[in-house]
Amino acid sequence: MVVYPVFLMKFLCFALFACAFNLMLGFVGMLSFGHAAFLATGGYVTGYAMTHFGLTPELGVLFGTLASAALGFVFGKLSVKREGIYFAMVTLALAQLVFFFYLQADFTGGENGMQGIPRGKLFGLIDLNDNLNMYYFVLAVFLIGFFVVFRTVHSPFGQVLKAIRENEQRAVSLGYNVGSYKLLAFVISAALAGMAGATKALVFELESLTDAHWHMSGEVVLMTLLGGMGTLFGPVVGAAIVIAISTVFSGGELGNYIHIIMGAIFVMCVLSFRRGVVGEFQRMMARNFSASRLGK
Repeated sequence: MVVYPVFLMKFLCFALFACAFNLMLGFVGMLSFGHAAFLATGGYVTGYAMTHFGLTPELGVLFGTLASAALGFVFGKLSVKREGIYFAMVTLALAQLVFFFYLQADFTGGENGMQGIPRGKLFGLIDLNDNLNMYYFVLAVFLIGFFVVFRTVHSPFGQVLKAIRENEQRAVSLGYNVGSYKLLAFVISAALAGMAGATKALVFELESLTDAHWHMSGEVVLMTLLGGMGTLFGPVVGAAIVIAISTVFSGGELGNYIHIIMGAIFVMCVLSFRRGVVGEFQRMMARNFSASRLGK
């Protein structure tokens, strides 16, 4: 951890981003192609607040999280009434609008990105320029975000979300306001994605258009499917695999082919283990456990 703190911080940020995305795809059954907008919004708003308002890091992250939640509310109002591919296309179109806004806006630095974002001092006391202090801060943010996902999924609200995923018409017939449930889940997911982006901007002291690009929305889909959609730890495992592969290959001769490598992994995942790493592991454990019980 002392040797690779930056890698671990990057992994935790993307793991939180993937968990936020999985809340929509895995537990509501809605494929959003616009989550990069929330990641970037969290980063840009936090970077601007830290640079111009002199906020402490915890307030900067909170500021970015709230901004992403507000954007998620707008996106949600415009998109959750759509289903399937129409929902995915609407979120993608809205995210592209956000991307071109950040490309043209003066405060973002355009293609050069927002540079020199200060990490500051946590509560005005703990200097986050020390990578070890920063690592524990990122770890705390990840655990808070993961706990929010855990409590959401294991609450009565989460059970309704699963019911919507399994059979939306039946949920409607039971009297649930499906649109409101979807909207609230979308806002929570957007807020957590923004929290991940805000933390990432502090880690690298930089926010760039890469986070707002549609490629990022595709990458988080890969993380979730590779780890295991609809499982709590699947996105964490998927993020670890994708970040590790990107880090290893980006420094070598295969760096120019990283997208081809990721595409090949995605195809293998879809064709060979659709439940993802964690999903297949849980299936294997359940099968063996059931077999041992039958043997008794």
